[in-house]
Amino acid sequence: MMNVIIVDDEPAARRAVRECCEREADLRVVGEYGDARAALEAIRQQPPQVLFLDIQMDSMTGMELAHALDPLTLPLIVFVTAYDHYALEAFEVSAVDYLLKPFDDARFKATVARVRRRHEAASGFDRHGALATFLEQLENRARLRAEAQPRVLAEAGSRMHMLDVSQVEVVEADRNYVRLIIGRESFHARSTLQQAEKSFQNQPMLRISRSCLVNMRHVKEVSRTPRGDFILVVAGGTTVTSSEGYREPVRQYFEHLKLAPA
Repeated sequence: MMNVIIVDDEPAARRAVRECCEREADLRVVGEYGDARAALEAIRQQPPQVLFLDIQMDSMTGMELAHALDPLTLPLIVFVTAYDHYALEAFEVSAVDYLLKPFDDARFKATVARVRRRHEAASGFDRHGALATFLEQLENRARLRAEAQPRVLAEAGSRMHMLDVSQVEVVEADRNYVRLIIGRESFHARSTLQQAEKSFQNQPMLRISRSCLVNMRHVKEVSRTPRGDFILVVAGGTTVTSSEGYREPVRQYFEHLKLAPA
């Protein structure tokens, strides 16, 4: 029997991992955490054999948590990520695996099969060396990716601003312009929505109407109107609603993530 701890700041993501673990006879979930710092303390007190660890978390990233683990009691780590722009080939090292959200039962079972083999074969020191190599590769790639991060020029008032596209939460068509929303700030750029979509192609953008794109990385709340349209609230507080013509593609997107509201 292998004890498992799940660390992810999204409740639905934790539930998906937990339900998959419950279908495996030799996995026992002994902890589930939405806060990485609380998880680190629990892992230090009672290390599990397997750790499912989200990479992107607000209080502490999965990489930071992994760095802080004791090499003598290092669990087998399965990193979980929603973003395939992470260099997934960097995961192909001993004692480290990954799950790309959303995953299905077949992908989970394949991951667990590798975990079982590594559990039988690898010592804690072997895992520590592999983890150190992996983290170095991932951090190098993250730095290179940040250096190549696209930026767009937009106007607010009488000033021009260079905006990091990853920070833009909502893009809305506004006649011959697009409106770019970051938090409570709004910027304008002379562009069509189709042109803007190309500039944001490395972001998880979802078109929810003919005139609106939403960066799903920043969505914090999702609900439904009585007629079935989706209401999305992004991190900065902006609320946008899907149109009838895009209702089905949006519904399919959330179903694929196993996050569809009831």
